[in-house]
Amino acid sequence: MHDQPASLYSHHLATLRERADKALALGGFDHLLVAAGTPLRKFLDDQDYPFVVSPHFKHWLPLTDAPGSWVAYTPGAKPKLVFVQPRDYWHVVPEAPHGYWVEHFDIVIVRSAAEAIAQLPRGKRAVIAAACPANDGVEANNPPAVLDYLHWHRSYKTPYELALMREASRIGARAHRAAAAAFRAGESEFGIHLAYLAAAKQIDAELPYASIVALNEHGAVLHYTNFERTPPAHSRSFLIDAGASAAGYASDITRTYASPKAAEFQALIDSVDAAQQSFVAKVRARQSYSELHIHAHHVLAGVLREHGFIRMSAESAVESGVSSAFFPHGLGHPIGLQVHDVAGFQQNERGGSIARPDGHPYLRMTRVLEPGMVVTIEPGVYFIDMLLAELRDKPVAADIDWAKVDAFRQYGGIRIEDDVVCTDAAPENLTRDAFASA
Repeated sequence: MHDQPASLYSHHLATLRERADKALALGGFDHLLVAAGTPLRKFLDDQDYPFVVSPHFKHWLPLTDAPGSWVAYTPGAKPKLVFVQPRDYWHVVPEAPHGYWVEHFDIVIVRSAAEAIAQLPRGKRAVIAAACPANDGVEANNPPAVLDYLHWHRSYKTPYELALMREASRIGARAHRAAAAAFRAGESEFGIHLAYLAAAKQIDAELPYASIVALNEHGAVLHYTNFERTPPAHSRSFLIDAGASAAGYASDITRTYASPKAAEFQALIDSVDAAQQSFVAKVRARQSYSELHIHAHHVLAGVLREHGFIRMSAESAVESGVSSAFFPHGLGHPIGLQVHDVAGFQQNERGGSIARPDGHPYLRMTRVLEPGMVVTIEPGVYFIDMLLAELRDKPVAADIDWAKVDAFRQYGGIRIEDDVVCTDAAPENLTRDAFASA
């Protein structure tokens, strides 16, 4: 049984204060100011886009609805929350801060963003905020020395963060089960999406990213977000990539299903699932994520050969780029406060960048795995018309069974994704654990 966030928060905050102390010293600053942010106004309109809180702000406290508010931290002093609770009868006003974390902050409640800024300390300030619009007297400088240090160390999740990510995974798994049931009941993509939201008890704006709900050939569109309102005549396959949020932390889960009549597609799903679990088992300390991605290409090329799509060796399929036509994205990415979390390419706490391997432009992480990191593992096999058309024009086309490939276009593709914690020993699979408990 894992500990609850409330019992872990004080240790988390102590860790953040220690990191902030070092980051400020590196940049030569006296104070750290972190803006929650404000909603973006729609062009030529009097309405805003849904508010999305700054990840730096929600790293300090579990507040996701606090537009205009600030966290101010000075080394050696208690952190300060300047909380904006406007006088407003048009909207629901954010509740006054309460809960397990409030005792750890000096809290000042003000009525406007301008009043909030007046409460911030003066001096040499590292201000982490959106560069525009201007913050009425507080200029966002987002100093690279401070951000590089904070982003690097954000890769290592505290026990508090892991507890919230487990909860996000549990919510996501529950909603995925409801979506799978809606698929089996013959619902449209839109109907499946509504079933997902109802089970997650979250609206679209609260999810960590726009859900991908794809039936049949739509599974070949990597970021398919169209939501057809009418069910297809025959639902042959279903790919869903959807997450959930818990106090600002994300889960990111993908599953692929076949209809009972699509046995050949189910067999391919089973092979990709076995491969995916073998990659998850390699999420261990000192494993290069880039090398794991290349390894995944070799294994998936073997799956393509085993199922009769290609006649060449796995090595030839990877070297010639054939595997990339069927698996054109990266193996995964860091996840946490953001679904695509920061520092996936960072060289060290002072910045720098680790290049992607040649020929793999969409890989989102090149770091070496270390305990405390959380990454997604999401291999896929797809039948994408554009990429297959390019492949047909190459000499290697002779080593591809095009009749077999064409027969699978109707299914779109397969992606299976879990959120995985690198530990000192065997990895912790947040997603599979959540499905097991659901």
